[in-house]
Amino acid sequence: MNFPVDEIKTLSPLILAHVGDAYFHLFVRTRLLQVTHNITKLHDLSAQIVSATAQAKIYRELETFLTDDERDIFRRGRNAKSHAPRKATVAEYHASTGFEALLGELFLRQNFSRLDEICERAFDFALKELPS
Repeated sequence: MNFPVDEIKTLSPLILAHVGDAYFHLFVRTRLLQVTHNITKLHDLSAQIVSATAQAKIYRELETFLTDDERDIFRRGRNAKSHAPRKATVAEYHASTGFEALLGELFLRQNFSRLDEICERAFDFALKELPS
């Protein structure tokens, strides 16, 4: 689906985060197949990597790698009004929403090379951060 850039700019950051969340889940689940084929381990690892806590750490790690425009998209997502988190601090939840909004916007703009670059770095960092 091809969204005009003007239309993407008008979307709520929470809509962008909704799309980014789905993309990152699929990306992580697919990449984890290179790590294990055990379904329980796949589920456990993916849940840890896509958690708000992990995504907040991922963003902090990647922040200097991002362009100014990408950091602006993150800030829009982070500052969006949303419900209270269940398993993360409010700051972690907002940071993860910002990270997901960035991924969602890149996806809708069909900037797949940059999206893949960011997700690969995010995945590699998150995998290293997992407890042994």
